Amino acid sequence: MAPDDGSGQDTLRCPCGSGDLFRACCGPLLAGAPAPTAERLMRSRYTAFARGDARHLRATWHASTRPATIDLDEDLVWRRLAILDRVAGGPFDREGIVEFAASWQQGAERGVLRERSRFVREGRSWLYVDGDVS
Repeated sequence: MAPDDGSGQDTLRCPCGSGDLFRACCGPLLAGAPAPTAERLMRSRYTAFARGDARHLRATWHASTRPATIDLDEDLVWRRLAILDRVAGGPFDREGIVEFAASWQQGAERGVLRERSRFVREGRSWLYVDGDVS
């Protein structure tokens, strides 16, 4: 279980849309626990974007495609995550694909980012490789 970060957000529902509390869902992953599946890693990365946690994004990005810096736009608000498809990515797989739609808002503008993301598992850790945005 992730410790309370003092914001009180660990007692709120997780931003990833699982329905679980943050502390029982993505909280432990953002604190460094490995994700058991590619989908769980994808959900934790969405939560990291929603919470502005660039450290988690860098730590879960495969070294072959990881950018030198991650600049998060503080004015961009992530509103909802929907998982559209999964291919492999289970606890015994080496690779996985997760397709998702993430709704966002920036000022009065709203939109949806749709991506088919590729993940690989190295040891006990799932890592984001890249994705096709549509």
